[in-house]
Amino acid sequence: QVQLVESGGGLVQPGGSLRLSCAASGAILSIASTSWYRQAPGKQRELVATITSDGSPNYSDSVKGRFTISRDNAGNMVNLQMNSLRLGDTAVYYCYVNTVFRRGYWGQGTQVTVSS
Repeated sequence: QVQLVESGGGLVQPGGSLRLSCAASGAILSIASTSWYRQAPGKQRELVATITSDGSPNYSDSVKGRFTISRDNAGNMVNLQMNSLRLGDTAVYYCYVNTVFRRGYWGQGTQVTVSS
């Protein structure tokens, strides 16, 4: 099993920055990819960014050029650097890992609020 703990959420003004972190523990060597999802009130959960175990990133069109996903060499920390934040980025952000055994695990979520 993999346990995930997110941190770094908060309140920020439009145009500001936040850095989210996802700390993994347990069977971290089984992690194939780590993703950040977000869910705004009344909306479906959507994929924001993914990074594979070899470090290859992918982004949704809505955050491309503003957000950067990265991981440490040990593979137990994935960060999401969010710049030029917009009102529409307000959501609960979730970390998700997919393992080589085709099992997925979710974190508890962290609130990001962009407001003036």
